[in-house]
Amino acid sequence: MDPVIGREKEINRLIQILSRRRKNNPVIIGEPGVGKTVIVERLAQRIVNAEVPDTLLGKKVKVLEMSEIIAGAKMRGEFEERMKAVKDEIIAAQGNIILFIDELHTIVSAGAGAGGVDASNMLKAALSKGQLQCIGATTLDEYKKHIEEDKALSRRFQPILVEEPSIEATIKILDGLKSRYEKHHSIRFKEEVLVTAAKLSEKHISDRALPDKAVDLLDEAGAQKHLALINVPTHIRELENEKNRLNLKQKEEFEQQNFQAVASLRQEILTIDEKLEKERGDWKQTLTTMDNYVTAEDIANVVADWTGIPVNKIQETEQDKLTHMEANLHKRVIGQDNAIIAVSNAIRRNRAGLKEKDKPIGAFLLLGPTGVGKTELAKALAEFLLDDENRLIRLDMSEYMEKHSVSKIIGS
Repeated sequence: MDPVIGREKEINRLIQILSRRRKNNPVIIGEPGVGKTVIVERLAQRIVNAEVPDTLLGKKVKVLEMSEIIAGAKMRGEFEERMKAVKDEIIAAQGNIILFIDELHTIVSAGAGAGGVDASNMLKAALSKGQLQCIGATTLDEYKKHIEEDKALSRRFQPILVEEPSIEATIKILDGLKSRYEKHHSIRFKEEVLVTAAKLSEKHISDRALPDKAVDLLDEAGAQKHLALINVPTHIRELENEKNRLNLKQKEEFEQQNFQAVASLRQEILTIDEKLEKERGDWKQTLTTMDNYVTAEDIANVVADWTGIPVNKIQETEQDKLTHMEANLHKRVIGQDNAIIAVSNAIRRNRAGLKEKDKPIGAFLLLGPTGVGKTELAKALAEFLLDDENRLIRLDMSEYMEKHSVSKIIGS
């Protein structure tokens, strides 16, 4: 398993809950990619290494895949029978098994079709009696939607919130994992690559969480560099194809007993073999001198492939970008000098760190008649800061004139 960097606070909280006499079932809550599963893996490592309290020594952490329990259960009662067998095995272990259920919310509806009993109801009694100890993992949305709604189930679990790590913490995680990816891809990562991967993934990949997206970025950049190093040059492939063609032709001539042609073709093949040996030797010599370091530019290229944002925009430094902010905004918004200067100065103040913690980058009230560029400035600002004008949530308040229309914002 990969090493677990950081998360000591969450792991210690996990051990603390597991050591309780009652209600000792933790549920790890966090967005996909923040590292919920690796916290449980780290717990298993600590149990093996005897780095846990005596109450947890010798215990086994076993994973329950609900999809495998449900798979093929067609007849009524078949799912319940499987779940009962799992529960009985854990109870028979007399507390030496800790059950881990990833995607904990799936137990709420699993097996409930066709009048069956869902998995959560089958486990509640064992959980409340302390016969079964369970660790769950799910997202905050799924927890609120499925687990929290079932009061009898939620009170048996103690939540552990796992926040997305900061960029600085992500860099430490990448540094701890770096050697494994270097060994796998037979490449090296320059020091600045870790910082670039953390910052670019945070800025440009909005649908996933750190550190997962930064780790994936390193992994793909390493694979890309490795493939670039081992790809056989075109001229060597052409020589190999020509040799294969001559071998087939030689076989045909031999079958027709045209031995003069066979001798001629054999000589051509020998000539190609000599060329191939020389070209392969030169190529291998080149490989030994080639730079096998993954650079910040390689990381930017992968981000460009993922997002479709031009590489030159990704590679532009924050300082250069902010220096020419007014000029960039003026490319889309003609005139409105005062508004653009005010917005630009506010952004620069924020980037310089001159703001209170937990305050927004800025709150701008754009006033003016229809058609002067208020919405266009907002779109231009989104494109400037996030390289995509579509990363803008637009609420047209003219659509919320009636009392009932507020449900469009807060939900029905």
